Order: sequence, then structure tokens, then C-alpha cells
Amino acid sequence: MSWHVPEEDLRAYARGELAAPALWSADAHLGACAACRGVLAEVSDPVALDAGWERLDAELDAPRVGLLESLLVRFGVAGHTARLLAAAPVLRRSWLGAVVVVLLLSVGAGHVAHGGGFPTLFLALAPLLPLAGVALSYGPALDPTYEMAVVAPMHGFRLLMIRTVAVLGVVLGLNGLATLALPAYGLRALAWLLPALALTATGLALTPRLGPVLAPSLAGGAWVGLLVLAQALRAGPDVPLAPFTVAGQGVAALVAALAAGLLFLFRDRFDLFQGRAV
Repeated sequence: MSWHVPEEDLRAYARGELAAPALWSADAHLGACAACRGVLAEVSDPVALDAGWERLDAELDAPRVGLLESLLVRFGVAGHTARLLAAAPVLRRSWLGAVVVVLLLSVGAGHVAHGGGFPTLFLALAPLLPLAGVALSYGPALDPTYEMAVVAPMHGFRLLMIRTVAVLGVVLGLNGLATLALPAYGLRALAWLLPALALTATGLALTPRLGPVLAPSLAGGAWVGLLVLAQALRAGPDVPLAPFTVAGQGVAALVAALAAGLLFLFRDRFDLFQGRAV
């Protein structure tokens, strides 16, 4: 090879100051000339060179962005938040479980309730899905990334809200799709929504005091007990249970609002809870 990059050009190349078209020629030549690469190594700043290698190692060692993380970023979620959600496998398990349960519920409700009846089975169980999904996404007993969350420079309440919104978005969306499988019932098939929000907010509000397992368990147990009582007081098979009447929906909305207020009021307690083994 008769031509080599002049040393002055190599020095400018190392400093990032070499302009085109000399830069293009140097790039093409350095790829095939070991002698010029050796000169470039000699004239380069060793500190900047080491920093460059460290950046390259970091890029090579960085985990590949998955489909879930890419979709979250595309929908406007910040990169660090998308990584936080995608890195928690418990979220994916809760979402997968919700998919299976919702499909089973929609099929079961379609076979159990016919004609002008009421989709009681679907409405009774659908509010428990968001509650269970949120419970599976937070806390030392169920979250395998809990230790990482404890040492992360993030407010415990903010972490909880990020995961809660993610789970609610998926589970409520799936419940909504399952509702579309019950077109004969019209708006009555949406009577699960307010109870679901009330149960989830209540479970979260109780979590700092009772823990991430007992709190949603008590909320779910109270819901089941309420349904049993409503069934005992039911006037007839075609009459909706009390929680799914207009009055019952109003009570559910009030409970959801009160629980959300308490959750916000006690938000600082999640930092204390986060460091406490349950």
C-alpha cells in the first residue's frame, strides 16, 4: 500500500477534528492498514481511548431491548420506566394469568348466562383480576426484583404506581375485551369496572399496614362475602345482585374515591414498607 494517512491527519482524527472528505478517506484506509492503526494508537490520548473502550464494552454488555420494552417506548413511556416494567418477570406472569382467566371467564359466562339473564359469574369474578394482578406485582413475598427496588433511587409510592398503572391498563383492557364477548347484556356487562377500581384501591391503601399479601386477600375476601350476602338477599334469578345495581355502583365509586384519597395521603409509608420484610 503506497499511501498512508498523514500523521497530522491521524492526530486530528483522534481528536475528532478531521473534516470530510479527509475523514472518509481515513476511515476507509484505517480499516485495511495495520500500520496506520498503530500510529493512530500512539498519537491518541490514552485516557480518551480507555473511555471509548469502556463505552463500547457497556454497549456490548447492555441487554437487548425486548418487544415489550420497545412497545412501551413507542407508546410514549420513558425509556427508564419501560426498562423497569420489562425487567420485572412477575408482571409478565400476572398478565399471562389474567389473559387465561379472562378468556375462561368470558367463555364460562357465555355458557352459564343466557338470554335476558345477568352475567353474574363474570361480574363477580372480573373485579378480582386487577386486585390479584397488582398484588402479584409488588412486595417482598411475591416480587423477585424486590431487593433491587429497595436499593433503587426511587420513591416506593412511585414504583407502586408505575406497576399498578401497567397492570391495570392490561387487565382492565382484557376485561373490556371479554365484555365485548357478551353483547346481549349491553352496558350491564360493564358493571364490574367500578367494583374492580374500588377493590384495587382498597387493597393498595391497606398495603402499608397489612402487607402486600394480607391486604388484597382481605379486600378480595370482603368482596366475596358481600356477593354471598347479596345472593342471599336477591329477589329473583333475573334481578342483579346489589353491587351491580345503580346504588351499588354509586357505593363502589365512593369507596374507590375514598381509598384513592387514603392511598395518596399515606404515600410516604410505602418507603417504610418497602424496607420491611413481610
